[in-house]
Amino acid sequence: MIIDEIRPLEKLPVEAKLPWYKQAQELEEGAVVSEEPSFIPEAWSSCSVTCGVGSQVRLVKCQVLLSFSQSVADLPIDECEGPKPVSQRACYSGPCSGEATEYTPEETDLLYGSLQEFDELYDWEYEGFTECSESCGGGVQEAVVTCLNKQTREIADETLCIMSRRPPQLLKACSLDPCPPRWEIGKWSTCSLTCGVGLQTRDVFCSHLLSRETNETVILADELCHKPKPSLVQACNRFDCPPSWYPTEWQECSQTCGGGVQKRDMLCKQRLADGSLLELPETFCSMPKPVTQQACKNEDCPNEWLLSDWSQCSVTCGEGTQSRNAICRKMLKTGGSVIINSSLCPPLPFSSLIRPCALAACARHNRPTHKQSPHIVAVKKVYIQTRKQKKLHFIVGGYAYLLPKTSVILRCPTRRFRKSMITWEKDDKRLITSAHITIAPYGYMKIHRLKPSDTGTYTCIAGPARERFVIKLIGSNKKLIPGQPTVIREEESMGKASLNEALRTQEKHVNGILFNGSKAEKRGHIADPSSWYDDIVSRLLQHRGWPGESLESWEAQESMERNISSEEDQSREYNLPFTMVTEQKRLDDIIRNLSQQPEELKDIYTEQLVVQLAHDIFRSHLEHQESVLKASRRRVDSTSVEYPFHRRVSGFTSSLRTSSAEALLPTSMDMTNSLRRPHQKPAILRKISAAQQLSASEVVTHLGQTVVLASGTLSVLLHCEAVGNPKPTISWAKNGEEVKYNDRMLLQPDDSLQILAPVEADVGFYACNASNALGSDSVSIAVTLAGKPLIKASRATVINTELSAVTVDIGSTVKTIQRANVTINCQVAGVPEAEVTWFKNKVKLSSAHHLHDGLLLIANVSLADQGLYSCKAANLRGEVTESSQLFVLEPPRPLPQLEDFTAVLFSTGTRLPSVLTSPSGTKMAISPGSSALIGCAVDGHPTPNITWLYSGKPLSLRHHLLAAGRVLQIFNISDAPEGEFSCLAQNEAGSLIQNTSLTIQEYQWSVDKLMACSASCGHKGVQLPQLRCLLDGSEVNISHCKEKPKPSLQPIACNRRDCPSRWMVTSWSPCTRSCGGGIQTRRVTCQRLTAKGSSVPMSNEACVQVSKRPVDTQNCNKQPCVEWVASSWGQCNGPCIGPRLAVQHRQILCQTKDGTSVSSDQCSALPRPLSTQNCWTDICGVHWRVSLWTVCTATCGNYGFQSRRVDCVHIRTNKPVLEHYCSWRPRPANWQRCNITPCENMECRDTTRYCEKVKQLKLCQLTQFKSRCCGTCGKA
Repeated sequence: MIIDEIRPLEKLPVEAKLPWYKQAQELEEGAVVSEEPSFIPEAWSSCSVTCGVGSQVRLVKCQVLLSFSQSVADLPIDECEGPKPVSQRACYSGPCSGEATEYTPEETDLLYGSLQEFDELYDWEYEGFTECSESCGGGVQEAVVTCLNKQTREIADETLCIMSRRPPQLLKACSLDPCPPRWEIGKWSTCSLTCGVGLQTRDVFCSHLLSRETNETVILADELCHKPKPSLVQACNRFDCPPSWYPTEWQECSQTCGGGVQKRDMLCKQRLADGSLLELPETFCSMPKPVTQQACKNEDCPNEWLLSDWSQCSVTCGEGTQSRNAICRKMLKTGGSVIINSSLCPPLPFSSLIRPCALAACARHNRPTHKQSPHIVAVKKVYIQTRKQKKLHFIVGGYAYLLPKTSVILRCPTRRFRKSMITWEKDDKRLITSAHITIAPYGYMKIHRLKPSDTGTYTCIAGPARERFVIKLIGSNKKLIPGQPTVIREEESMGKASLNEALRTQEKHVNGILFNGSKAEKRGHIADPSSWYDDIVSRLLQHRGWPGESLESWEAQESMERNISSEEDQSREYNLPFTMVTEQKRLDDIIRNLSQQPEELKDIYTEQLVVQLAHDIFRSHLEHQESVLKASRRRVDSTSVEYPFHRRVSGFTSSLRTSSAEALLPTSMDMTNSLRRPHQKPAILRKISAAQQLSASEVVTHLGQTVVLASGTLSVLLHCEAVGNPKPTISWAKNGEEVKYNDRMLLQPDDSLQILAPVEADVGFYACNASNALGSDSVSIAVTLAGKPLIKASRATVINTELSAVTVDIGSTVKTIQRANVTINCQVAGVPEAEVTWFKNKVKLSSAHHLHDGLLLIANVSLADQGLYSCKAANLRGEVTESSQLFVLEPPRPLPQLEDFTAVLFSTGTRLPSVLTSPSGTKMAISPGSSALIGCAVDGHPTPNITWLYSGKPLSLRHHLLAAGRVLQIFNISDAPEGEFSCLAQNEAGSLIQNTSLTIQEYQWSVDKLMACSASCGHKGVQLPQLRCLLDGSEVNISHCKEKPKPSLQPIACNRRDCPSRWMVTSWSPCTRSCGGGIQTRRVTCQRLTAKGSSVPMSNEACVQVSKRPVDTQNCNKQPCVEWVASSWGQCNGPCIGPRLAVQHRQILCQTKDGTSVSSDQCSALPRPLSTQNCWTDICGVHWRVSLWTVCTATCGNYGFQSRRVDCVHIRTNKPVLEHYCSWRPRPANWQRCNITPCENMECRDTTRYCEKVKQLKLCQLTQFKSRCCGTCGKA
């Protein structure tokens, strides 16, 4: 811990000495050696000079008197306390002028007194403190110690002050105020990426230093540090990465179980220094391509049967059997398979492994015949049971919808096949006789009392011939009882198609073929019409229009009704037959008719066709009943029978709206008439008449009117009559969407739309659409409430890129090309009548824009016409607004001004060759290996999307897109491209393609120019051809042509003629003097060089006319002559450096020849003589001499020591000399401690005679005095 000031016990400055220290110093002063270690100075040496002021030295030793031997021992300087006496002082040896000067004794004392004070002229002093080591939290300052001249108070060189008197280091505490919160910053982490711009992070937190001694800090909230927070993240390694492979995600496995593979793509990309990824061709990636396919790790597949092919028939003729084998296997997740126990696979039907086969009948000897294959006589009818019966008989080939608990006998009449060989299947499973089903050997089977599980497809198999019969049950609610799904099995190996595939095949038959119009259907064949039959039969069962039949108690009928007499039959109303029968062909015609209708009309047509079917079934039943009556009662007049028939049929027809059915299904006469009429587009008859109100609750109206609903309105009938050939199809829409018919919204047989119990939700615009193959027509009618007006709105989006005029309903979004005429229709209905106002972008339009009947015409549309157009309809009851957004399209077109795009090219910041594409194509020549910029200067509205192509295909070259894709930068074009670069600009209005092609120009050597002649005259003039590197006729750096072979160059002679006369000079002669000024000469002659190379002397006058004569003499080496001058060697009395070896000195000066001293720099070029050398002197023939050790001063304790005498003596005379002559060798120790062992029961006594003084000066508290004065200090 640092306190304000720390002062060591020894060597304190004089100003800081305590009184007791001064008294102790005075106590130690004395000229004699005592038993206490003390400084003993020796006599002063003689003055170092013989005249003037010199210096004297003396030895100051630390000595102690050994009382037991009365000898003096030298101790280390550290053993003596107090200040050491000075060992050097000034001395004066009289004047040096040679005159003797006498001094009185007083003057001599005065002089020597002043010389003694010379030592005190320079002394150490504290001069302030250094700056604090810390700005806060506690630091230290060190006192500055300087050597001062006491008289002038100026700072002097430290060598003038006595080093032994230098005061100790002095420190004090400073800046004790606590530090404010500051940011503590950690080291940066390693970079997250080795290239392509990574990130480095570091910890930065706000901390507060509590104590600098313990270095304890606390973490504070960031808000408490007022300086801006240093950044936590910095970018690093900002340079491009080498190209490498980047994998995509693994795709789904090729199999859901049992192994399989999954694949992925591997792309070659390069991460650039800006962090973006550039996709490159695969050749750029030098590393091996990682795997793109691996095995999946999915589960084992469920166990399955593996079936072999069918064996050959067991017989060569006639009827036999075929068989095949089945193996139970398990597909493993590794992709392999293993054979497992058959019990682990699902049960396999017997019919899957064995089946009958029939070949040609075996030939009878001597009776060759041509027998045909077996045939089943099937009946294609549909049966619907309406009342309970105990037993029914059927023949295969049809469909039966029966009541439960009815027994069924199903016959299979065959030809050319033994009935005992007939086999039966249900839903592809072999049937055998059981308690519920009887298989008779006579070609029939019987089902006892039907139950739901009997629903299905029964198949009669007679050799290769097969016929089926479908049985379905009717429940008590007159709805079909759902049974197991019927699967029509294909004639192919079961092992080659999985169960899922079979189910998909069935689904396709049921849902796809019938509804999507397959080829089979278009040929007139219905593949598996079971679901269609079910729908038609369900509708027949639900039909409410049967005459005289409540149909609510079919099951309540008793079988006894069949025994009622014929008289009762005549008096009763005609009832439904027990079983309704119709041909399958009739249902197939209905299905085919429905499949050709629009989806939205199928339900309507189905209802009408079912009504017609019910009428025909009942009529055929009555006709059958009539023929039976005629046969049994020929005596009765036929009119009595026909009357009820006609009466019932007409009533039935009325209830079924037969006229509608007949209109829908025209008779042959109607067809004939329609074929004779000319073809005509549909036209809806618009009848200008007010709504006809048949009663207070029923409203009947034609199109083009407005219907206002009142609170008592119970029915609204909207008529729609259309003419055309072929007869138009009528459909209804409300507010642009198809009307959904229900029990309130009815489509009548005459195509009228009836709304029962209308509500507010029924308000809107109803459109009747009539269409045939030649076209369509549409008329609207408004249904509204008395009150707020109604606007007919559409939510369609209309895009017009070709037509010159377009008309839309309000509410639509319109996108059209420029210069088209756009008409927006705002059809308004309201009571009272509403007023229409138009707005554009919520600003009212002037009447100049309006047209009549709520139409707004925007002629010659331009970009300025874009915006939101609103139609507001208002009356006294309120207002309503609908809006349409108009977008003006402009197909892509080339920019009219190239300057617009030039700015984009320069904004890329690169100065590369650039070219703009154009529809007709442009060309640019570039150097091989360079890059190029290609611009796509297009405009359009909306802004076109740009796609770059090369030879009509997406780019695979290394490239970069700039300026939002409008500029293409191609990198490193090394080979001449064979195709064109194209930019495809596309928007909703159209597209535009512009092209350019790049050609590579080769570097080549050129020698078409000659270099300048090497001489203007004479015999050596030559010209070399100038070798240049050209690209497209322009000179480029010669390094581009390095790889091209250089052409051979032949020098050409030039300027081979006599030269004019000219002065010829020789080299200068050496200077006559090396310094102090000399002279140089040379020879000057006039000569002429001939074309042959010889030189001819000429007169000086010939050369003077051409140029001035050169000088032949000049001054040289004008610098003065200097040299090193050395004085004689001094006396060999320097400090000893070895045995008989000392050092002597001399002075070295730089002087001119006349003795003038100059700067040493002028002699720096000359070798400098030595100024110091070793010399031999007898004075240094000295060595250390030591005596024997004295007896130890104590036998135990810590203060025992022994000493010996150490003297510096001359080798020859063996006399002592001053010790500094021996300083070149280490001085041997003259004392050492001894007997350093603990003393046992040592008595406490004084060991010095000064103990009384110690006690008086209160020095007993100091350890060194307390131990030496144990007795005296103990009493104190």
